[in-house]
Amino acid sequence: MSKIELIATTTFGLEAVVAQEVKDLGYEEISVENGKVTFTANESAICRANLWLRTADRVRLKIGEFEAVTFDQLFEKTKSLPWSDLIPGDAAFPVDGKSVQSTLFSISDCQAIVKKAVVESMKKRFQTEWFKEDGPLYRIEVSMLKDLATLTIDTTGPGLHKRGYRTAGSEAPLKETLAAGLILIARWQPDIALVDPMCGSGTIPIEAALIGRNIAPGMNRTFVSEQWPTIPRELWREARKETHDRTDYNRELDITGTDIDNSLIENARKNAAEAEVEDQIHFQARPLSDLSSKKKYGKVICNPPYGERLSSIKAIEKLYQQMGKQFKKLETWSYYIITAHENFEVLFGKKASKRRKLYHGNIKVQYYQYFGPRPPKR
Repeated sequence: MSKIELIATTTFGLEAVVAQEVKDLGYEEISVENGKVTFTANESAICRANLWLRTADRVRLKIGEFEAVTFDQLFEKTKSLPWSDLIPGDAAFPVDGKSVQSTLFSISDCQAIVKKAVVESMKKRFQTEWFKEDGPLYRIEVSMLKDLATLTIDTTGPGLHKRGYRTAGSEAPLKETLAAGLILIARWQPDIALVDPMCGSGTIPIEAALIGRNIAPGMNRTFVSEQWPTIPRELWREARKETHDRTDYNRELDITGTDIDNSLIENARKNAAEAEVEDQIHFQARPLSDLSSKKKYGKVICNPPYGERLSSIKAIEKLYQQMGKQFKKLETWSYYIITAHENFEVLFGKKASKRRKLYHGNIKVQYYQYFGPRPPKR
């Protein structure tokens, strides 16, 4: 592999954030569509993108893209792709599929056709009629969108939100990738105080600490493509060395996470210890009514309950009213709140400076952003 195309998939609303992350890694040939960012790179980008992308869901290797309105077209065009250059003869290569507004709407049929086409493509190269599939995993996906077929191989394995540090959780945990997105959208900088007054199991403070110290989110986990013989092991060694070289272990941060539930705070501390950032986050069990800071400037970023963690809508609405009163005390701070409640601004008592539509799982949410005054330049 020399020049390759990679697709960083993402939740809707975070595409621009992922695109910026890709640019920050040094890759310029980028196209952005709903739910994905495609970029051209060399094969070392498979390693670096998996290790460094904070807000993407996974990284896929794009094999081909073409129009297909019949199963014959899907079969022949899939068969013509260079599968045997990428997949070794002993590999396991299951096929996943999805179809949106396509003539070929049967996902199971698309999967079966693609599987058959890949097998036929590989038979000649490996001189066999049957593949054991007991080697490394190359999970193929056929994505049909308005008759455009995109064939990819997953390079990630378990999704990129699986950082490896969350050993204890809460009832409705925020995905690590979305938490990182909230922080990046808020443009938090490591020299600014950050408080999450409803931190649950600590995902937002932990992701902030990883960002603040420039710790690669994939540093402490493995990826399915690390087992691929088609990617030289030296590339993975170099990429992992880069994660250590770029980490600023001495950076001091001012991050606080609080929650009224003491058991969640204990979980948050355990998770922070797993992420090796416990020394940079102050976790404390305390109610929202105790929210305060001696710092003149800072950012509040939080994921309050919005119907998933509290059964009573009235309790949620009362909480939002309380938030409005408490946050007002930090008059020179900026605050950022994600919620699915449609009347949040009314209950909070203030119209947001900016809002952004995102998705928390399958729940459509709004990210309300309230900008405080800019801190004076040092």
